[in-house]
Formats: sequence, structure tokens, C-alpha cells
Amino acid sequence: MQRPARGNVAFTVVVTALVCLGALPVLVLLALSGAPSSLLLATVLAALPVGPLVACYLWLDRYEPEPRWLLALGLLWGGFVATAGALLVQGLGGWVIGFTEEESLALVAPVTEEFTKGLFLVLLLWWRRNELDGILDGIVYAGMVGIGFAFIENILYLAAAYNGSDGMAGGPGALTSVFVVRCLVSPFAHPLFTTFTGIGVGIAVNSRSRAVRVVAPLAGYAVAVVAHAIWNASTLSGFSGFVGTYLALMAPVFVGMVALAVWARRSEQRMLVASLTDAAERGLIPATDIGWLVSLQARRTSRAHALELGGPPAQAAMRDYQQAAIELGFLHHRYLRGTPPPDFAERGQLYVQRIAAVRPFVVFPGQVVPSR
Repeated sequence: MQRPARGNVAFTVVVTALVCLGALPVLVLLALSGAPSSLLLATVLAALPVGPLVACYLWLDRYEPEPRWLLALGLLWGGFVATAGALLVQGLGGWVIGFTEEESLALVAPVTEEFTKGLFLVLLLWWRRNELDGILDGIVYAGMVGIGFAFIENILYLAAAYNGSDGMAGGPGALTSVFVVRCLVSPFAHPLFTTFTGIGVGIAVNSRSRAVRVVAPLAGYAVAVVAHAIWNASTLSGFSGFVGTYLALMAPVFVGMVALAVWARRSEQRMLVASLTDAAERGLIPATDIGWLVSLQARRTSRAHALELGGPPAQAAMRDYQQAAIELGFLHHRYLRGTPPPDFAERGQLYVQRIAAVRPFVVFPGQVVPSR
């Protein structure tokens, strides 16, 4: 049985403790943000874009799915730790330094919010580097953190709009306006900003240069802050400024980010073909299996075939084989690039052992059923 790395344990303990600590003030703040009925309504409305957004990121994450518990931890970090940290720093800054509301919105909020959100990605890079294989993983984890942050923030804004606090008019009209702007027109804003930090972290994982490994996350964070600041500042210019920034900046950047994510996913397929081909030449997997592993449609067909042929146990064996082979492919790619993780040999051996244990029970469509 594999022992969890010390870094993995430290990451889990630290992040879980921070999530619990962050949840206390955020839950208190939510409880004080309005009457139970308005808070419930705000929560329901804020939750509406969460499902579609999460589904989009899970669609991107299909080649080598990240651990669901770790993605959920990213959501919780964004909702509780990042939110609580940003509110604390902004509150102290306003009290000690005396930032105006405009300065806080256009400067302090982008700096603090992108820092607290991006910290989760830095902790992953520091303690759970084995879970990061490149840009696409950085995008997925950044998206989860951003979704969690936006969910809690939207509850606060929607409740304030309905109750008429924070200078808002109040009532169903104000609530509808905030819902349209934050939940329908720009639900991707926070995930998009933090994605820049995620890209920087993804670049750092696969870089051979120590300077790039340091500079890339910092540069990603800087771009995230600038994009966030421009977006927040646009709201100070009235409706025309908001619409202009949305059409001239946010929409093109969003389209470009979607294109980058799709390109990264397709690049993963080409990368897997190359790395698994090299692994097959080294005798780690049968070369005839590669086509059934690198195509998502072929994977689904293989699992359906296994279920029909041998029932749930055969399907589970097929799924385990696919997962182990893909994990090996990503790990082997980093070896070929010259950026293997410190536990490369240990992890590689575990994948090879899993493959060897389950491969005799795996039959792809058109192959002969092995005799037992």
C-alpha cells in the first residue's frame, strides 16, 4: 500500500484547517446579511450558474480527471478561505489606511482577492505538484476556486440588493438587476481572472528553468490583478463603461481563454500518443492499446464493451486500466521533457504494477477474450 507523501498530508491538513477557519466568519457574515427569506433567495439565485460552470470545467478535465475531493476543496477554498481573507485584508486596509470605496473596488479588491484565490494554486504547486500536469490542470483548479469565490460573493451582493443595503435601491427590481449582471452576463468573471494565475502555475510545472518556475506564477497573478482591476473600474464609469469594457475586453478574453483551454485539451491527446508510444517501446504497455486510451470516445466504447462482456467487475477493471495508463502517460511525458517530479520512480512503478495486475482482465472491442 502506498504511503501518502508528507507534503500531501501537510497540504490536506493546512487547507482543511484554513477552510474551517474561513468558514466561521463567512457563515456569520452570511447570517447577518439579511433576513432568512432573503438570504435563502440569494443563495438559490447565486447557485444557478454554479452547476453549468462546474460542468464546463469537468468537461475540460476528462483526459486525466483530477481527484474530485481536491476539486471540491478548491471550491471550498474559494468560497470560504479566499473570501474571508480578502474581506479581512480589505477591512483592515480601509480602517488603517483609509481607502475610499472607489480605491478599494478598483485596486485593493483585485490585489487581495486574486492573492487569496491564487494561494490555493501555489499550495498545490508546493505540496501537491504531482496533481498538476500542465496548463489545463492549472485552468481547472483555478476555475473551481473562482467559482467558489463568486458563489459566496454573489450571495452577499444579491442579499444586499434585495434588502436595500450598501447603497442599493432594494426590492425585486434591484435583485433582478444584480442577478442579470453577476449571474447571467458575467458568471465567468472570477474564474476567468484566477485562470491567469492557473496558467502561470501550469507553465511552472513543466518548465526546466528555475527562473520560469518562479516568474510564471507571479506573472499570471499580475495579469489576473490587472484584468480584475479593469473590470471593477468599469463599474465606476456607469452602464456605458461597463458595457464597453465587457465587449472590448471581457468577451474577447473569455473567448480566447476558451480557445486556449480547448487547444490545451487537444494538445494533451497528442502528448499522450507520443508518451505512451515511447512507453510501449519500453515494454510498459501494449502498443495496440494506445488508440483505445487516448481517444475519449474509444474509452467510452471500451467501458461499454467491458460491461456487456463481463458486467460491472469487467467495467471496473477497464476503468482502472485506463486511469493507470493515462497517469503513466502524463508522468512519462514529464520524464521525456526532463521535468520529472521527485517521486517519479516510485509513482511510475506503482502505475506499472497496477497496469500489470489488471491488464490480463481487460478486453478491448475486437480482441479475443483471454482464457482464465
